[in-house]
Amino acid sequence: MPRARGGTGWTYARAGVDRGATAIALRALLSAARPGAAPRYGRPVRLPGHYAGLVAVGRETLALTTDTVGTKVLLAEALGRWSEVGEDLVAINVNDLAAVGARPIGLVDCISCPSPDPSVFRQVGQGIRRGLTHAGCALLGGETAVVPAIVRGVDLGGTALGHFPPRRRPITGARIRVGDELLGLRSSGFHANGFTLIRRLLEEAGVDLRRPRPGQRTGVGRELLRPTRTYTEIIEGIADHPAVHGLAHISGGGVRNLLRLNGEVQFELDGWPEVGGLEAWLASLGDLPPRELYQTFNMGIGFVVVVDRGRVTDVLRRLRHAGAPDARRIGTVVRGTGVSLPGPDLQYDDYGGAR
Repeated sequence: MPRARGGTGWTYARAGVDRGATAIALRALLSAARPGAAPRYGRPVRLPGHYAGLVAVGRETLALTTDTVGTKVLLAEALGRWSEVGEDLVAINVNDLAAVGARPIGLVDCISCPSPDPSVFRQVGQGIRRGLTHAGCALLGGETAVVPAIVRGVDLGGTALGHFPPRRRPITGARIRVGDELLGLRSSGFHANGFTLIRRLLEEAGVDLRRPRPGQRTGVGRELLRPTRTYTEIIEGIADHPAVHGLAHISGGGVRNLLRLNGEVQFELDGWPEVGGLEAWLASLGDLPPRELYQTFNMGIGFVVVVDRGRVTDVLRRLRHAGAPDARRIGTVVRGTGVSLPGPDLQYDDYGGAR
């Protein structure tokens, strides 16, 4: 891994994704869209910047979220493999539902393309089916937009609907307090985030996607295509535990996602696991500064659970029983604000672009 104060190479902005410009554009959108007319049915639950939008309808609270696979689809196109990104389409959305403790009900997909290819659609469908099986929810419908004047390739997105079982309240992070412990669940790779930067690094280094990196047998492209881990069933195993104070899906934005839970405390990640394997190889490939790495990628941890310090052992046991034997302590909630990583000496004070 590069040292904290080293690295003068690539950044997300240099690769074409300017977070600052995105934040400015989002502020413009939101200032124009709000306040709108009061809804005739249902009552929105205000959670600015959180993973899912919530609406109370009678005695029921529903959760809604939407996301796309992003430029990972270009890797799928280059390799002619589409089922993995089909699975991503489901996972990226249901994981955001899990981050508020919602149980997924179903998903609708949206595929935009210049012309529909039955072979590509079949593979995407196979991946969606696997993703739905992992998440325990249904495909409720979708949209296929054939728009050759707008897109040159295939764009995959989805919207997921979730609900809260009786007596379960949304887990928003409002109960997080100093002394809480942070438990991390391993990622399955880079998931579906940061691929504009990843692809640029591979292109600049002249990496052959079909050839393995040193010490591996699987081609780099296949490694990068590995589907997003689905955390739905794991989180379902602890979502009703009173000691669970917050949940974070570590997606685009890296460790800064923790700031979406509570801005009145500091998340000190003093137990973040040593990064190796594919992540370390990619970091060295592009001379990426640690600050860029941890604010762009998940860096080995795909989900974080914030737990009352006195109940950590019990929650860990439940996580392992629910399918996460890899769950481990990665940090503590301390006084202050922001997110800190003592190892690489990093501090993040804002999320940026949060809705």
